[in-house]
Amino acid sequence: MPSKKSQESQYWSQRYTENRVGWDIGYVATPLKEYIDQLTNKTIKILIPGAGNAYEAEYLFQQGFTNVFVLDISPEPLDAFAERVPNFPKSQLLLDDFFTLEGSYDLILEQTFFCSFIPTDKNRSAYVAQMANLLKPKGKLVGLWFDIPLTGDMEKRPFGGDKKLYLFYLETHFDVVTFEKCYNSIAPRQGNELFGIFKKKSNQITSV
Repeated sequence: MPSKKSQESQYWSQRYTENRVGWDIGYVATPLKEYIDQLTNKTIKILIPGAGNAYEAEYLFQQGFTNVFVLDISPEPLDAFAERVPNFPKSQLLLDDFFTLEGSYDLILEQTFFCSFIPTDKNRSAYVAQMANLLKPKGKLVGLWFDIPLTGDMEKRPFGGDKKLYLFYLETHFDVVTFEKCYNSIAPRQGNELFGIFKKKSNQITSV
């Protein structure tokens, strides 16, 4: 029987091969771009998990950020990114499973990643614990979460959720800096996104 990792890799590879990537907007999302634009330290270590075509990483690299790591479980988007951004360090393109990844980061950028998992309590609890584990003390998790109804259709990825549901999980490991309806979403997602900044709780010990 294939491992869970290989099953997930095959699933997402097929989605990219068949171009069934409805979540992919083709450029860096405005809320994340505006957040990136106010960052001043361009040496901070940044992880973008489940990055897909990683437009956020491309934008960061264009702005002079030198320590950006792109993670995906599928090789297809990483290969496409390497072709699109040929000067990006290949050693910072990570083909790996988020849940077994090791490392320590100042900032993790979230772009529909939480919503990509089958919405079980086990998956969502593990996501939050691993996010905290990968962040340095005082590290931040920043990004976008879909504010749309959660349906029972297992093929309807990304899955939805609401502020209350997300906070149920996130507040176990993070202090909330801000988590509100996104005012600067792109037009097709207006009213359907939450923008959040979460700081790792001081009592969370990084194991790496």
